[in-house]
Amino acid sequence: MTLIPKVNDDLQNDFEYEELPSKTFKLNISDQVIAGNTDELEAMKQAIYLILNIERYDNLIYSWNYGVELQDLFGKEINYVLPELKRRITEALLQDSRITNVTNFNFEKSGKKVHVTFTAVTIFGEVQTERVVNV
Repeated sequence: MTLIPKVNDDLQNDFEYEELPSKTFKLNISDQVIAGNTDELEAMKQAIYLILNIERYDNLIYSWNYGVELQDLFGKEINYVLPELKRRITEALLQDSRITNVTNFNFEKSGKKVHVTFTAVTIFGEVQTERVVNV
């Protein structure tokens, strides 16, 4: 007599996976009075903003897969920083399953800052994004 239960492997075929809606609260990013919810492309803009403005590993409230690593780029050579920025931004954004690609990177160095612009391709459309990084 065994006490190990039998598992029916056919259960996997009984489930359908469904993408949850991207509905979220509107953020007050630019001192505008905002109330209510947002969804789809506007929600993606907020998600991208948050990912790019949260330093990975700094806050216990966020998963270690959330955010971007930018602080350790300060003081590094520009020849190292530019390709690393592209890699880190791409890696951070692709953690979100709604983002399918990150393209069209453009870098402008001004003093101790790098202004990076790029396009995040999402399931809802493309989002033109920018970020300034101190180097």
